[in-house]
Amino acid sequence: MSSQYRICKECEDEFDWREKVQRFGGYSTVCEDCHLDGPDPDADTPVLRAVTTGSGKMSAISILSFESKGDADEYCRKYEANTGWNNRRTGGLNDVKHSLFAENIGNDNHKGKK
Repeated sequence: MSSQYRICKECEDEFDWREKVQRFGGYSTVCEDCHLDGPDPDADTPVLRAVTTGSGKMSAISILSFESKGDADEYCRKYEANTGWNNRRTGGLNDVKHSLFAENIGNDNHKGKK
């Protein structure tokens, strides 16, 4: 048996796991038929997007969580359109429902003074 093929853990049929994962996602140990028959393993996966900003000498990154992929794409589109030098507009960013998942912000005081 080639490393390209695996045995399904539910129905024990042989299948091309790389093609299955590329087309349908999910686990690589379950064939296409069993994957489509069962519950979606990616249903509870949160939609995350990372946005960056410049602050002092270090950039900052914020990872945001969204309810749907459409909301995430809309937020990123609006974010790219409304960021830049001295741009304080929100441009509808607050209209898209999101929550802060994680952030890494550098120290604005880059000279070591307190």
